Amino acid sequence: MKNDCITPSESEWIIMEVFWENETPLTSSTVIQKLQGKLDMTPKMVRVLMNRLCQKGILDYTHDEKDARVYQYTALKTREECLKSKSQKFVNSYFSGNKTAALASLIQSIALSDEQISELEEILENSKGKVRK
Repeated sequence: MKNDCITPSESEWIIMEVFWENETPLTSSTVIQKLQGKLDMTPKMVRVLMNRLCQKGILDYTHDEKDARVYQYTALKTREECLKSKSQKFVNSYFSGNKTAALASLIQSIALSDEQISELEEILENSKGKVRK
């Protein structure tokens, strides 16, 4: 699997939301505290998932200057980068890479307001002429 297609799992995504909302380095204890009531998961499991996020290159850590036993974690990838990778993985997995089929399937499966349709039309208009990989 290419490194740019590595995406957070659903549980990892919830952890990443904490980092994206805070935009500052956080300890695992702080993350666990912020997740209380949002995620039915043991503190040990949160730490395991944070380690996996580091292995995936989505999180990184440094040792605290005052206490080497404390790790300060930071997000290496933005929400937008992860959304792009997750979207591409979805298109590749379920639509054999056919972006048009994926988009059509999503649009046809939901009810859109006139405002949402106008917003999509504007996005499409702005995308004309832009080559994306």
